[in-house]
Amino acid sequence: MIDTSTGRRPASRVAGFTLIELLVVIAIIAILAALLLPSLSRAKQSGLSASCLNNLRQLQLAYFSYAQDHNDQLVPNSYVYAITDTDHPYEDEASWCPGNVRVDTTTSNLAAGLLFPYLRTPAVYRCPGDRSTLLTTNDPPRVIPRTRSYNLNLWLNCSVLPEGSLTLADAARRSLVQVFGFIDTHENCITDPTFGIYEATDPLFSDKWIDTPADRHGQGANLSFLDGHVEHWRWRTSKQCDGWGLDVRNDLDLADLRRLQQNLPMPRVLE
Repeated sequence: MIDTSTGRRPASRVAGFTLIELLVVIAIIAILAALLLPSLSRAKQSGLSASCLNNLRQLQLAYFSYAQDHNDQLVPNSYVYAITDTDHPYEDEASWCPGNVRVDTTTSNLAAGLLFPYLRTPAVYRCPGDRSTLLTTNDPPRVIPRTRSYNLNLWLNCSVLPEGSLTLADAARRSLVQVFGFIDTHENCITDPTFGIYEATDPLFSDKWIDTPADRHGQGANLSFLDGHVEHWRWRTSKQCDGWGLDVRNDLDLADLRRLQQNLPMPRVLE
């Protein structure tokens, strides 16, 4: 349209947002982000847990392969820092994976483990959700991830516990489906490669966490079982660890311990 009084076309208006409209849009975006972020976080955590379960499945398969190659004998699990000893008398014994993960700055101990010929991928020994680190001895020191997140059930061919299972046949007396093998261990207490736990009938340690399981996967840990399957267990209460041989903190913590104790192999009768 032309202005007849001037003979000129009027300038067109430029469409745009007012300040209030921009603030409304920003507020809507913020609300949507707040709604979506928890879902994204849960999806990420679920992915990390799935990767962890896959690691445990591979470790359990390697564990089974070792037994097949060694006339049903379970891989040794005897590199142990016993909490009642100060000189660590079991430190030189054979193990599926020797070493102290709190000071291992290389994968050399993984490679020295009896299970490593069956699973030569160091990354599999570490849970992807484990954020624990250590300092190297280099100058200057570097912060690096720990090399291992998993421990193996004390009751599986560990010289500290003579009544434990030495073969798959021993462990199968309770059923391989029920006996847990590898477990996601709490980053504040993991040291040696053995997960210490005693029976619910033990006179000294029945109500104690010798080692503490992880709870980084939605207040839960991942476990493998001797038949090859893996499971995610959600704990009734969060797991706290500032040492070894800890008393259970409450009834819920005791229920979690009892659940794990129910998945130990039956003790061997010693002659």
